Amino acid sequence: MKIIHILIASFLLPLVCSGQNPIIQTKYTADPAPLVYNDTVFLYTSHDEDDAFGFKMQDWLLYTSTDMVNWTEHGVIASLKDFRWVPYDNGAWAPQCVRRNNKFYLYCPMPNGIGIGVLVSDSPYGPFKDPIGKPLIKNGVQDIDPTVLIDDDGQAYLYWGNPDLYYVKLNEDMVSYSGGIVKEPTKPANYQEGPWVWKRNGHYYLSYASTCCPEGIGYAMSNSPTGPWEYKGNIMDGDKRSNGNHPGIIDYKGNSYVFGFNYAILKQTMAKHYERRSICLETLIYNADGTIQKLPFWTNSGVKQLGSLNPYKRVEAETMAWSEGVKTEFATEWERNVSWDKGKKIADRLFVTSIHHGDYIMVKGVDFSKGASSVDVNVSSLFGGKIEIRTDKKDGPLIGTVNINTSAEGDLWKTISTPVKNIKGIHDVYFVFRGEKDLFNFDWWMFNAK
Repeated sequence: MKIIHILIASFLLPLVCSGQNPIIQTKYTADPAPLVYNDTVFLYTSHDEDDAFGFKMQDWLLYTSTDMVNWTEHGVIASLKDFRWVPYDNGAWAPQCVRRNNKFYLYCPMPNGIGIGVLVSDSPYGPFKDPIGKPLIKNGVQDIDPTVLIDDDGQAYLYWGNPDLYYVKLNEDMVSYSGGIVKEPTKPANYQEGPWVWKRNGHYYLSYASTCCPEGIGYAMSNSPTGPWEYKGNIMDGDKRSNGNHPGIIDYKGNSYVFGFNYAILKQTMAKHYERRSICLETLIYNADGTIQKLPFWTNSGVKQLGSLNPYKRVEAETMAWSEGVKTEFATEWERNVSWDKGKKIADRLFVTSIHHGDYIMVKGVDFSKGASSVDVNVSSLFGGKIEIRTDKKDGPLIGTVNINTSAEGDLWKTISTPVKNIKGIHDVYFVFRGEKDLFNFDWWMFNAK
C-alpha cells in the first residue's frame, strides 16, 4: 500500500501544474452522486480500494463543498455491512442519495444481482440505517446504478439498469413502491448504464454512460418522467483515456455541473488499466431550447471557484483543492489509563496521513482580508518535520514555517501556533511538508487575524 502512495507522490506533478481535475486525489473515487442541500454540495461516491485490480469496492464515501473547488472529505458514510441480508464484502457500486420529508435516502446496488437496497438517515452525513431489512428492488442481474427523481407533483421514481433501463413509482415513504417494474422501451440505442434523471425548466432529462467501451455520457429528453425518451446526443464522447463514465448532474448557485470520472491518477502510477477511478467535474451549458452543449473529455482545468475560503475558522486538513502524495485516514481516539488499555472514547478523527518530504496540500482562493498574524495547526508527530506555508505556488512566497520537533507520539494530538508574515488579499495556500520518513499526521488548521 505504501508503495502506491509514494508512486502517486512521485508522478502526479505534471497533472497538478495544469489544473484541478480529478477533484479528489487522496482516494480513488467513482460514480459521483451530487446532492444540493442547505447551500452545500454533498457528493456521495463509490470507492475503489488502493489495491484493486478488478472492482474492489466495499463502502461509500461523502465529500462536501460550497465553492466547487475545495472539497472536504467526511469518510465512509455507509458500507455493505449496513445491509445484514448481503453476504458479500465487495460490490458497493454506484449509489444516489435524495432528500424527502427531512430524511435522506441512500439507494445502493448490491453485488451479484441480489437487488437494490435503501438506507435512511436524519442527516446527510449519516448515520444511515436499513429500514426494511431486505432488497427494495429484486429483479435480476441488471439491478445496478439506481437514480431517483421526485417530480413537482410529489411522485418519486426510481430508475436503474444495465443494459436495459427500468423504473418504478416509489411510495411516499421512499422505501416501497406501487405498481409493477417497467422496462423502458424507448431508452436510447447507445444507453449502457449509470442513469441520472432530473427535471429542469419543464424538461425531463435522462443522462447515462453510453455504450462500452469506452463509455461517454449520452442524454435524452422527454415531456414526461416515464418517457418516451428522445435521444439528443452526447454530453461527452467516449475517450480511450477512460474505459468507463458515470454522470451526476446538478444546478448550484446559478451554474450547472456534470460530474463523472477518469483514470488520470491511476495512469500517473501504472501503465496497465485497473479499476481505480477518480471523479472529475465540468461546467454544463444548456442551449435556449433546453438541449445541452457537448463538452470535450474531462479537462485538467475543471471549474471556476465560487466565492472564497475563510481561513479564520477551523479548516479540516482534509479540505483541499489539490494534493500530492498524501492520504486520509479515520481513527478513534481513546483516553489511556495507566495500563495503556483503551479507556473512554475521546473523539473520532479524520485526518491527513502518509505525509512524506515534498508532499503538499493546496487550498484554493483563501481570503486574507483581515490579514494574518499566526497560524494554528493540529498535528500528531511520527518522526517530526516541518510545514512550509506558501502562497500561490508550491515554491511560492514563504509566509511561515511550522516546526514539529517531537517524534514517536502518533496517538498524541497537539496544537502548534506559529507566527506568519502578514498577508492580504485572496491567495491559494500550499502546505508543503518537509522532513524524512513518515513525518506526522495533520488534522486541522486556522489563521489568526492581524
